[in-house]
Amino acid sequence: MLSSLIFVATMVVLGIPAAILFIPWTWITGNVLPLYNATQFMVRTGYRLAGIRVEVTGRERVPANTACIFMANHVSNLDPPALIPRIPGRTSAFMKRSLMNLPVLGTAFKQGEFIAVDRTGNKESAEQSIAEAERLLNKGVHITTFVEGTRSRDGRLLPFKKGPFYLAMQTGAPCIPVSIHGTETMMAKGSLCIRPGTAHIVFHEPVNPSDYATREELMQAVRTAIASGLPEWMQG
Repeated sequence: MLSSLIFVATMVVLGIPAAILFIPWTWITGNVLPLYNATQFMVRTGYRLAGIRVEVTGRERVPANTACIFMANHVSNLDPPALIPRIPGRTSAFMKRSLMNLPVLGTAFKQGEFIAVDRTGNKESAEQSIAEAERLLNKGVHITTFVEGTRSRDGRLLPFKKGPFYLAMQTGAPCIPVSIHGTETMMAKGSLCIRPGTAHIVFHEPVNPSDYATREELMQAVRTAIASGLPEWMQG
């Protein structure tokens, strides 16, 4: 519980001045990078003070000056704040539409061009999300997606959603499989309690969509790569 309080307190203490300074700055200038960088600093600081270490391997495998689609497994709410600051350059991410309505945070997500996703299965909404992601890739912004679509309750890999692979096949953007483990014991699904520990993030070799004839073959290649970086019991 102490780690949870420390992390929340850090977000509040650093977040209030960051919001006051950088949200108006983004409105005025259209430049989101100061807000984006301040947010990454806040998260890194909060994790460090809360006793959360992040060990990263394979980041050198990410191609330079290329907008990529980062595809990760998902076992904890700690995953996005652990992963996103470790991605070289700026990334957008798919997220629940309801998060866009949060006070202050929702404004920051919108300014950061994060992509709202409905979980209703509405085809038109899904197509809009894919189109927005394609626009950002063309702009040079990475896309980050947790391909299971939700957190795994027991840590084992769940079936993957098809949308990110449709995006990959349509754009040809390199897919970077990412394996995350360790966070499942630090903040389990359904819990608000953070425990100190080490999050492990593995960036794998890029997977090129043009090397695969079908979306299903691409999905299997990414799944195999993600599983290879997880403990055996998590591989599903």
